[in-house]
Order: sequence, then structure tokens, then C-alpha cells
Amino acid sequence: MTTEPVVLAPPAPSRGTARTPVVQRTRDRNHRGAVRWVVLAAAVVVAVAMMVPFAIMLLNAFKAPGEYSAEGPLSLPSSLYTDGLVAFWQRVDYPEKLLNSTLIAGSVAVLATLVSLLNAYALGIGRIRGRMWVVALFLLANMLPQEALVYPLYFLAKETGLYNTQLSVIIIFTVIQSAFGTYLLASVLSTFPPSVLEAAALDGASSWQVLWRVVFPIARPTLSVLLIFFFIWTWNEFFIPLVMLIDNSTQTIPVALASLQGDRLMDVPTINAGALVSLLPAVVFFLVFQRTLTRGITAGAVK
Repeated sequence: MTTEPVVLAPPAPSRGTARTPVVQRTRDRNHRGAVRWVVLAAAVVVAVAMMVPFAIMLLNAFKAPGEYSAEGPLSLPSSLYTDGLVAFWQRVDYPEKLLNSTLIAGSVAVLATLVSLLNAYALGIGRIRGRMWVVALFLLANMLPQEALVYPLYFLAKETGLYNTQLSVIIIFTVIQSAFGTYLLASVLSTFPPSVLEAAALDGASSWQVLWRVVFPIARPTLSVLLIFFFIWTWNEFFIPLVMLIDNSTQTIPVALASLQGDRLMDVPTINAGALVSLLPAVVFFLVFQRTLTRGITAGAVK
């Protein structure tokens, strides 16, 4: 007599057990959603706090001096006062200062990015001897305050005949900005895939061809970010241009804006109108290249 084996079916999952993973996923989703809303609210609060000084500047740029003295900086203007804007435009020769600032900031941005790429290519991919010491030297140079550099720079500019010329400011800030760019790009290029370089070497590519045909296209997003940052940083520089540029025809916008403030008298509406007009080119430049900046940061994050 043969007995058939008895197959026991697994117990059916209870209703509570089947529902537990769904409830857990729902709780995780709700928790992540709450955290996102908290982060978004905090970002909005920080953005509003950062925009408050710009809003006050905008209010006082179109407010009459008498109204500013009587009602203070936080009151709304009763009428649109544009004499401060006209006075700033005429007193500092704004088109000339705009051309000077654009020339200096644009030249520094391009040259500093190029120098940073060449230095980082030698340090990150060339693997020169003493690479870490050289990178540390660039980092140290980037940490030095401008007040410690201004007298040697002033002396060298005097000796070389470059004092009171825009070329002196371009050279100085090209070196200063490229110190940071070299430190950043050297760390990025040090992680460059060796297989790509080996393939290019097997194809007979020289060092310059590897740089411009292999490394440059891949590092272009990072270079675009550096270019934007270098332009904005140089545009806002004040101390070294104040020391190096003494003629009215060579000065930049920040230096011309500071010249409106006297020792005992300050025309607040004119200064606010000048600050507003001086800020607009940098804001326009940032908005034009905003997508480039976003793509560069995203590409670096993906890598």
C-alpha cells in the first residue's frame, strides 16, 4: 500500500502582514515630503532675508533726499525721483566705467580660466614631481589677504611702469583667480580616467592634442563655472583697483561708486541709484549664463 505524500500549503499571509510594507512605504513617502517642505520653507526664508538689502536699496534709489531725511530709509517714496540716477550717470561717466569694468573682468575671467587649465593639466594629469607641495602652495596663495599683497604689488607696478594702467589690474587678478582655479581643477583632473589618456597616446596624440581634444571637452562644464565666478568676483573687486587706478579714466564701477561719498556729506539717493545701476550688468551676466552654470554644477555632481 503506497501512501501519497501530503503537501502542506504555506499559510496565507494575514491581512495585517500584507499591509505592513504598504504602510511603511507610505510613512517614508510622507516623511520625505515633510522634510522637503521644511527645506523649501527654510530656503525661502533665507532668500527673502538676502533680498531685504536689495529691496531697501531699490526704495532709496528713487527717493528724494529731503524725503529720505524726514521719513528714513524704510518708507515708500511718494514720487519717482530720478535725479539721483541722472547725477550718478553724469558725475562718474558711467559708460566709461562700465567699459573699464567689463574689459578688466572679462579679460581676467578668460585668462585666469586658461592659466588654471594649463596649470591643472600639468599637476593633475602630468603628475609633476612635488605635486602636492605645488597644490598646497596655490592654496596658500589663495588664502592670503589682499592687504598683505598690496604694497609689493604697488612697488612692482611702479618699477615696471604699469601703475595706473588697467593691464596691471588684469595681471594681478589673473594670478589671484588662477590660484583658486588651479587648486580646484587639479583635484578634478587628478581623477581623470587613465584609460582615456592611454587610448589617446596609442593613437599618437601629443600632449597638446590630449589637452585640447580630450581633456578640454570633458572639463568644459567646470571651466564654464570658473569663468562665470571669475567674472563676478573681479567685477566686485574694490581694494586693489582703488590703489592701482588713480585716474578717473581708468577706474572701475566700484571705485567710482565710492568716490560719491564725501567725508562729511553723503547723497544717499545718488549712491543707492549708482549701486543699483552698477549691480545690473553683473545680474544680467549671471542670468544669461545661468543655464551654463547649472549644467556645469550638475555635470560635476554626476561625475
